[in-house]
Amino acid sequence: MIDIPFIFSRAMAFLCYIFLIFCLFDILASIGPYPVAICSASDVPINVTKHFYFPDFSLRNNPRLVHDVKLLGSSKFSNEKGALQIPNESQDTDIRHQAGRGIYSFPIRLLDPSTKTPASFETTFSFQLNNSTNSEQGAYGGSGLTFIIVPDEFTVGRPGPWLAMLNDACEDDYKAVAVEFDTRMNPEFGDPNDNHVGINLGTIISTKIINVSDVGVSLKDGFVHRAWINYDGPQRRMDIRLGLANQEVYPSNPIFSESLDLSPYLNEYMFVGFSASTGNHTQIHNILSWNFTSTSQAFLRFPSSETCQGKILLENSTETITKKSTKDEPPRSFLIFVAVVALALAVFLGFYFISKHRRNAAKSKTSVEAEIHRPRPPNKPRRFTFSELSSSTRSYNEIELLGSDSRGVYYRGKLSNGSQVAVKRFSAQFLNTHGSDRRRLLKEIKTISQVRHPNLLPVRGWCQDNHEIMVVYEFVPNGSLDKWLFGAGVLPWTRRFKVIKDVADGLSFLHTKQLAHKNLKCSSVFLDVSFRAVLGDFGFVLLGAESKQFESAVCQGADVFEFGVLVLEVIAGRIRDEIEQEKPEERNLLDFAWNLHQIDEKVKLVDRRMGSLINLEQAIRVVEIGLLCTLNENKGRPSMEQVVDLLLNMEKPIPELPRTRPVALYPYNSANSGLCNTYSCTF
Repeated sequence: MIDIPFIFSRAMAFLCYIFLIFCLFDILASIGPYPVAICSASDVPINVTKHFYFPDFSLRNNPRLVHDVKLLGSSKFSNEKGALQIPNESQDTDIRHQAGRGIYSFPIRLLDPSTKTPASFETTFSFQLNNSTNSEQGAYGGSGLTFIIVPDEFTVGRPGPWLAMLNDACEDDYKAVAVEFDTRMNPEFGDPNDNHVGINLGTIISTKIINVSDVGVSLKDGFVHRAWINYDGPQRRMDIRLGLANQEVYPSNPIFSESLDLSPYLNEYMFVGFSASTGNHTQIHNILSWNFTSTSQAFLRFPSSETCQGKILLENSTETITKKSTKDEPPRSFLIFVAVVALALAVFLGFYFISKHRRNAAKSKTSVEAEIHRPRPPNKPRRFTFSELSSSTRSYNEIELLGSDSRGVYYRGKLSNGSQVAVKRFSAQFLNTHGSDRRRLLKEIKTISQVRHPNLLPVRGWCQDNHEIMVVYEFVPNGSLDKWLFGAGVLPWTRRFKVIKDVADGLSFLHTKQLAHKNLKCSSVFLDVSFRAVLGDFGFVLLGAESKQFESAVCQGADVFEFGVLVLEVIAGRIRDEIEQEKPEERNLLDFAWNLHQIDEKVKLVDRRMGSLINLEQAIRVVEIGLLCTLNENKGRPSMEQVVDLLLNMEKPIPELPRTRPVALYPYNSANSGLCNTYSCTF
């Protein structure tokens, strides 16, 4: 119920305080002004120019390339072509669904924050779009290439039609400008064909689209093309020209020349470069040369020619004139006295109503506090309908595809309340092979959904409809650990060590609840916005277990084993089944780690990309903890509670490891990772 007297008294008190301050200033003004020395300043505009030129991208010709251009995701410098190549064809046999960037390493001033005037810039670059030598027949034609302006030098966008421009963590508020040379038609993005140039302002949907087929250009013809992009900042106008690189004549007619305001999509300092991606179809994007110049306006402040002494004299003369013109006015002392009395009365009444309100409020304090502090029920997971999840994922569109495994496919979804989720749609093959008891599968999903811990990914709900089963997780913007560990950039040791401890905490908590993860691997570990690791993509299904007690023991033991292998992956920055062709003894990461332990050279397991910023003593200790977890169940494998204790108390001695690899580890095969029937790894 609204307390009118209380609100009135508070309002009156506030107005009285404001009036008192006004009266005090008025009294001071009536006494006379004090001279104040003020020195002004004038703004002098200057031009800030930045220029760089790369005639090619060969490390042999320019060793400084590794410092001047930062490679992100699947990209490389090709000495054979002298090109910046996206994706890195030599890195993966399958270059589908790859994303990469090449960014100039230093920020460039592209906006004057005081006037909001964008900088002028002109850039020209030659590029060539080729089919991959690893492409399957008929699978040609990637998603295209962009010249991009972005706010940071470490973000890689999504593959496929997203052109590596935007990713899940930043697409809603990511300031980015791109000129795309698109060779894939995506009707959902408004593409007219598979041969167009688009201008993208903060979104993957082009603001302006130019059909370059109309000007006789084919971006997929295999020839080297050259693009000229000029932007007049003060006039806010962009000019784009396109032609073959071997043509010495500057194209007389632009393919685009219109007014375009980039200022809402620019920060003061931005990074420039190129991004490209592939989807189901592949393509090699080569940038062969690059020239860039920008000019922005800034202001220098210089002292004014007007002296402080002259300013004081001017104010004193103004004061004399003012006093002369007002000397005949009647004094205001009486009016001020009346105002002060009225103010005192109002303040008194205000305090009276306030005290009365407090006395009334004290009578019902107990009941009010009980109502306020009554714990509210959590946002309980619920059952979703098939139509709800279909609508949230745009009918399970490929654009919303996040990933897949042997159990099913992950889609990103947006619920009707605006919150984002990740929907795992179990495949029919998985349900028919491993999940014949669907009631048990749903029961496990509901059980996990009731568990809450900072290092466990919340389950938002499930769906059992149209003969399908789906599980709905909370969406994590930074994606899974494997993308950061084996993909773009290099995770520093401090962050890797925190991930290991977070995963251990989450697993330990699950085990105290007599539950297990059953599917632990790098792709099941997700990083939230603060890079805290959370466990998701739970296994749910157990094969061959006939009792719940037996199931719990087997799966928890398998979790510890898989945690040990995951620890090795995190430290080595290497996939567990990555085979070294030249070193047959390194057929998988676990074999390699035990071999290094046997010859006491575990330091060779540490990812060299982390450089010198690593605590080697700490890393080797964590390697030993990981190997300890891969021991046989009855030969020293610790519980997750013991593992957490060893990670938190780094001075605590680790149980001695055997010098040779346990025999039961030999048949280990990660194809069974996460399945609790990996008995050869458990007992």
